[in-house]
Amino acid sequence: MKISRYAKAIVAGVAAGSASLATAVDDGMVTTQEGVTAGLAVLAALGFTWAIPNSKPAEQQRDLPSI
Repeated sequence: MKISRYAKAIVAGVAAGSASLATAVDDGMVTTQEGVTAGLAVLAALGFTWAIPNSKPAEQQRDLPSI
């Protein structure tokens, strides 16, 4: 199964945003500060996750020498 190279970043962004908003709506409303925090959480998750490459499949990984 081929997964898009952006799928990991999209899932991370959705997870960060929903977790942040779930905490924000605990009191029944979302303030501007909470909305900005949720937006920044999404952008940070997208950026950091996109910047780190996916690991290679097991058959392509080389064995590291044991110490």
